Formats: sequence, structure tokens, C-alpha cells
Amino acid sequence: MLDLQNIRSQFPILNQQVNGKPLVYLDNAATSQKPISVLNVWEKYYKEINANVHRGIHTLSQLATAEMELSRQKIQKFINAKHDYEVIFTKGTTEGINLIAYALGNSNWVKKDDEIIISYLEHHSNIVPWQMLCERTGAKLRVIPMDENGILQIDILDEWLSEKTKIVSVNQVSNALGVINPIEEIIKKVRKNSDAYILIDGAQSVVHFEIDVQKMDCDFFVFSGHKIYAPMGTGIFYGKSEILEKLQPFHGGGEMISVCTFDKTTYAGLPFKFEAGTPNVGGNIAMGAAVDFMNSIGISNIQKHEDELLAYGQKKLLEIEGLKIYAEKAKRTGVISFNLEGIGIASDVGMILDKLGIAVRTGHHCTQPIMDYFKIAGTVRASFAVYNTFDEIDVLVEGVKKAQRMLG
Repeated sequence: MLDLQNIRSQFPILNQQVNGKPLVYLDNAATSQKPISVLNVWEKYYKEINANVHRGIHTLSQLATAEMELSRQKIQKFINAKHDYEVIFTKGTTEGINLIAYALGNSNWVKKDDEIIISYLEHHSNIVPWQMLCERTGAKLRVIPMDENGILQIDILDEWLSEKTKIVSVNQVSNALGVINPIEEIIKKVRKNSDAYILIDGAQSVVHFEIDVQKMDCDFFVFSGHKIYAPMGTGIFYGKSEILEKLQPFHGGGEMISVCTFDKTTYAGLPFKFEAGTPNVGGNIAMGAAVDFMNSIGISNIQKHEDELLAYGQKKLLEIEGLKIYAEKAKRTGVISFNLEGIGIASDVGMILDKLGIAVRTGHHCTQPIMDYFKIAGTVRASFAVYNTFDEIDVLVEGVKKAQRMLG
């Protein structure tokens, strides 16, 4: 059993009231709240160090560099990357996916009539960059279909994968439905039938269960810091070093050069080749503190607690007549996405819940193709974190019942 009282005490924002009611924060798939330990590290950087990294011989610059590189090493261990220089700091998942899309295009890995495979369950950030790459190169985009339970029909890969396949990019967990995708099987099929690179979008998985990129054998893995209790504007792009060495950089500018002349510029080694400009130093350092926070609780303990919340929440919500949970029969984590029969606008439910102090997400969740599949405009999404309680789920259930009475 987790000491939830102690965990919750580390998140001062949870103590406030919203609209005169105690805050019940169930929008964690959008962003998590931040513990005091992370906030203190971020604040300390700006109060006591506040210098640019890798560029100065003075003491503060040296301190900043040491702290940020220590954070990189913490994250390396957190995802079990082979080398710390395979861990690239970004501003989030979206930038990480764009980074690899542009780098692969600039490196001529993708050409006319080549194929890129994604899935029906992707966030827009794992759709649009690949569409843009196809537009630039003449490549074709193929989409793994899903069924009515939100389960990907991956057997189609046996037919699709070929020498034309250059990239397979899928999320590990759907942000809209919480579905856990069979990435081990997908990777196995890709390795057997093509030389394609594999990118895994870990934005919704890294906070819920242990990640081992070496065991996974993906080529690239991306996630956002703000989902794992770190500040916004932070993220990680992981890539196998032997691939990153061959790729052209995404951004050009300071820090990413070896030698710069008007005739020619040569690029720095990893990871700096992909980290142009001044980074979010304070945020990157605080991301290491967020990893420390999660490790202090234990990833397996977090996963167990959140799985219990999911099971309890689903059971209680399904007791409400006329409530539909999407992907109910699929293996899921962290998310319950639902609608009430006869109430066509999910945001109406969300607004009533907000008046009761309950924060949920409503809308299409940046997954319009999923909503189009189900022929709906959006859903109400409740998503869980380590600090959520069963009592909060009870409050949610009563709030949904009230919304149903008011809107029905």
C-alpha cells in the first residue's frame, strides 16, 4: 500500500479549492502536477546558479553543466539507454517526433514512393509530422486499423512491411483511450520483414510503467517531462547512437557545431548535434528530480496503484445507466474515456464537473481520427496519477450522475 497521505502532501496544488469545492484533479494525461522536490530544484537553479551550460569556464556555468548532465544520466538509467549521449533534451514529445521526421528526411532515408506506417490510435503529434514528411518526399502514409474495442489490427503488418517501409511510428499507450498497444509484437514483425526504423511515442506510458529501450529494441523513443511530474517545456528524445551518428541535425545554431566557417560547418558529436541553442536548463535539471521522485515511490508501486484506480473507476462508472466507456474491453492504463447516452456534447459534462471542483479533459484529445471512427465529437476523459485516491473516483462518479440528471 502506498502512503497516499504522504505522497499527496508533496503536491501543494492539491490542497486548494476550485469553485468552492476541494480540487479533484483527474486530467493527468494532459499534464501531471509537480511535487515540492521538483519545484525546489527548479527554483534553486534560478536562485543560485542561472548560467548557460557547456559554454563557460566560470563557476556557475560549470555548476549548471554538471547538474544538467547529471539529469541526463538519471534519465538514461530511467529508460535504460545504453549511453547517456543517446538521451537528447527537447521541449516535449512533439518536438522529438518532428526532430526525427526532419532528420530522416534531411538524411534522404525517406524518398518518393517509400512508406511510413503509423496507427489509428495516434495523437496528432504522431500523425502530422509524418504527413508533412510525405508531402516533402513523395512517400506514402499507411495507417494500422483498429477495431471497435480500440485494439490495433497488427496482422496487416505481415502484408504491408517490405523494403519500401522506412519508418514505423506508434504510441505505446493511447492518450485518448488508454489502450496499451502490443509494441513488442509490432517491433518483432518490423524486424522480421523490413529494415525500417521504429519510433515509440512514450508520452503516455513512461509515467505508468517501467521503460527499457534496450529490451524493447526500438530505434527511437520520445516522451514529455510534464507528464512525469517535471516542468512543461521539457522532454526526451532517445535514439540508438549508431543511427543518430548518421543523421543530419534538425536545428542549426549554437552549441551543435564542431567548427563553423562561412565555407562549411561541421557538427558536434552526440548529444549536442541535436541540441542547438540555449536549452531549458532549469527544466532539464528538474526533470532529473522528477525521475528521483518516481524512483523514490517505485515504478511498480505506481503502476499497481494506478491499475487499481482504473479498475475501480471503470466498475463504478459502469454502474451508471447509459454511460459508455470507449475501449472498455482493451488492455488499458491510466485513462477512462466515456460519454453519457443522450448527451451529445462532452464539454457540457466537463463544465458541470468543473463546478464541482473536478478537473477532467473533454473533446477530441488531439485524436480526431479516433473520434471520427466512433462517430462522436469527443469524450470525457478521466486520467489518473500516483496521488489520486479512490475517494476522488467516488466524487467523480457522483459528479457524473449529477451531470446526467441536469443534462438528461
